[in-house]
Amino acid sequence: MRFRLKPVRDWRLGTRLALGLGALALTVFVIVGWVMVTSMKDFLDRRLDDQMIISQQGSVKELEYYGKLTKLPPDWFAVVYKIDDGELQALPGDQQPPDSEDRAEFAALAKRALVADEFETEYLRDEGKFRLRACQVIKNEYIVVSAAPMHDRDGTISQLVTVGVIAFLAALVALVVGGQALIRKGMQPLSDMADTAHDISSHDLTDSGDLKMRVDGRGGGVEVEELREAFNNMLAHIDSSLAARTAAEQRLRRFIADASHELRTPLTSLRGYADLFKYAAANEPGEREKHLEKLRSEASRMSVLLDDLLLLARLDAAESEPPLRPEEVDLSVVAEAAADAFHAARSTHPLTLDADTVRMTADPTRLRQVLDNLLTNAAVHTPAGTAVTVKVTAENGWAVIRVSDTGPGIPEADQARIFDRFYRVDDSRTRQRGGSGLGLAVVQSLVEAHGGTIELASRPGSTVFTIRLPRHAA
Repeated sequence: MRFRLKPVRDWRLGTRLALGLGALALTVFVIVGWVMVTSMKDFLDRRLDDQMIISQQGSVKELEYYGKLTKLPPDWFAVVYKIDDGELQALPGDQQPPDSEDRAEFAALAKRALVADEFETEYLRDEGKFRLRACQVIKNEYIVVSAAPMHDRDGTISQLVTVGVIAFLAALVALVVGGQALIRKGMQPLSDMADTAHDISSHDLTDSGDLKMRVDGRGGGVEVEELREAFNNMLAHIDSSLAARTAAEQRLRRFIADASHELRTPLTSLRGYADLFKYAAANEPGEREKHLEKLRSEASRMSVLLDDLLLLARLDAAESEPPLRPEEVDLSVVAEAAADAFHAARSTHPLTLDADTVRMTADPTRLRQVLDNLLTNAAVHTPAGTAVTVKVTAENGWAVIRVSDTGPGIPEADQARIFDRFYRVDDSRTRQRGGSGLGLAVVQSLVEAHGGTIELASRPGSTVFTIRLPRHAA
């Protein structure tokens, strides 16, 4: 089995950050170590040179009195040269290098010292590396060439390098390991966000708008807190969007089911009356007009139902296709027209109109439809003789319409759903009485399209629908 190292781009971010930190630290350590070693090397070289200068300067009196050097460190070498008519003559001494080739190098360095003092680093045979200095200790009389061993200096440098490498490696390992632990701890909130995202991806959100998962916890710094807050806000937005989408889909399914159910009845009636009309045309011509009238009635009922469905669909899509045509209108005029039509069609229900002059920006046709639906609702679902009242007033910048009746009222259990599409109160809203369950839904949608609200207050003997509309709608 062959082991293959993953590409660096596939490593975890914490590992890459730790290794990057280690590489940066290694670079810094190398630079610091090089500076330390170079500085120490220069310092030791200068100190050794100073020692040689001091030693040679102190040998003047010895040469004057004894003609040789007697006070040298035991591991140093030195050769004294006497200057005689520009020629150099080596004087005998106890600490001369044993090798003749080394003495020849001393002599060459001494000749160059006739012009100026000379420093040089050489390897002496069987002795190691030495620092050499040639200097005229007595002008035009004596030249001294000294050689100081450099093994102490090199040992110090080697020890410094060894200690530095060990210390830096230990610090590098501690930095990488500790840094990775700190980075992993600091990035734990990001891992929690990733886990939350994985949990979300494992849930089926097709038919469910429930997305209650959030990233908990605190810490990680300001940036992580901002990211956590943004992530949770995004999840909250997705949650609300999914809930709205799910609710819309459920409403759509219910709407389609209810619409199909509502349209099935008139279509079935149309087919039945069509068959009867066909039979009457062949066998009982006198019955044709009666069946034809039934066909017209059912077609008219289905047309009203389809008109309401189309209007609701347009109101639902109001952002792309506004269904209103607002203009300056006097609400009292609209109310009077609706009252006149109600008087003509529903003479069994006495109507009282109390309308102040209220000018506003609205669609008069749709407001008339709102009033017609509310008045028809009051007439259809209350017994004959029930008093109906329409009142129009202006209150604090709002146009207020109240449509009330003194009928039996709407049961409290049904009031919460009274504006739902295709919803009927069981004991009154039946197909036999002509209701499709869309009238109040259309009223609510039209009122909300105008930027207004509608409220219901009902009890036995009093039912009041209150509409509030802004007088200057956008």
